[in-house]
Amino acid sequence: MFKPSLFQSIFLDHYEEILYTLHPRRAEIDNIDRLLTCNNPDHGYAWYECKKCHTAKFVPFHCKSRFCPSCGVKYAMLRSASFTSRMFNCKHRHIVFTIDENLRHYFLDDRSLLNELFHAVSDVLFRMFFHLNKSENFTPGFVAVLHTFGRDLKWNPHIHVLCTEGGAGNNQVWRNNFHFNFTFLRKAFQKTLLERMRNKLGPSFKKAVSLSYKDHPDGFYVYAKTSDCPTEKTIKYIGRYLGRPVIGSSRIDKYDGSFVTFHYNRHEDDVYVEETLPAIEFIKRLIMHIPEKNFRMIRYYGLYAKHHKQETKLFRKNKNACNPRYKKLFESFYKWRSLMLSCFQQDPIRCTSCNKTMTLMMIRFNKGKETLAEHYARVMNLPPGWKPS
Repeated sequence: MFKPSLFQSIFLDHYEEILYTLHPRRAEIDNIDRLLTCNNPDHGYAWYECKKCHTAKFVPFHCKSRFCPSCGVKYAMLRSASFTSRMFNCKHRHIVFTIDENLRHYFLDDRSLLNELFHAVSDVLFRMFFHLNKSENFTPGFVAVLHTFGRDLKWNPHIHVLCTEGGAGNNQVWRNNFHFNFTFLRKAFQKTLLERMRNKLGPSFKKAVSLSYKDHPDGFYVYAKTSDCPTEKTIKYIGRYLGRPVIGSSRIDKYDGSFVTFHYNRHEDDVYVEETLPAIEFIKRLIMHIPEKNFRMIRYYGLYAKHHKQETKLFRKNKNACNPRYKKLFESFYKWRSLMLSCFQQDPIRCTSCNKTMTLMMIRFNKGKETLAEHYARVMNLPPGWKPS
């Protein structure tokens, strides 16, 4: 019998209200529909059976949606580990690019502007390294990740960047750059982003530009301080929300059918905050962060994006990162059975009765016309009316 999770229950109880009051985008509907079928054997499963004692086990399929808490964890782990394996053996700087609060609604109304946010960040960083030596044109390697939310779930688009503290030049193999000019980053990012938005939105945006310069004479806030935090830990922090919803089930304290209570630690002063919202308002805050289909939330630039003529002379933290055999082995560690073994020390396809490895009997995709119990009874020729114990 399928039992929906807390996350699924909130959306199941208010599905019609979501359709007729929130008028969700196509991407939002697709992700919600996939979430509601996740881990439900009636929508497809793999059938395993023990050859010795004939014990049967049905493993339901997951939705593999960015919006699903369980499926998103695997996606975030895979992307974070993939980037960690290809990193160069050098120090990296964690940089956060934020925008004026009054500009946030433009990115919500026109999501194509999120591309301009990425372009503005890359332009500023490439320009900063170019000024180190114009003839060498030093190229850094950095990865940019878009976060569209704050801890209170409200719309707050900003970019997290992990950038090498150095770059490769035309003739010089490597030059360290431990000094990041905060004043340049803030003012250059403000100027570049506002110009790109003005070109995109037209003359109607001029008033917002003037107001932004007036409210932020020192530029937009950019965090780029040095830190002793290990790079791998920073990657995990940046990538943890790449493929899952903006809030985990552990932060939802209570759901009574009408209201949802959740908690968070306020970013400014780390104060514990508990907030109660109507369920439909809670859902609205969640689904606004679902990206459009095929939108890239993580993007690679410079040395991490394409081959540089000095790349073969640079050392990676993992020497086997470009080896096809290593990649195949690496991907095997993130398959379903391997993850269950590493996380829970339990083999999911080992028979609990005779301790033998089960055999895959069948993979079935179902469109909901026949339940798992009905299908099993039909295949096994069980008497009519049979129900699982």
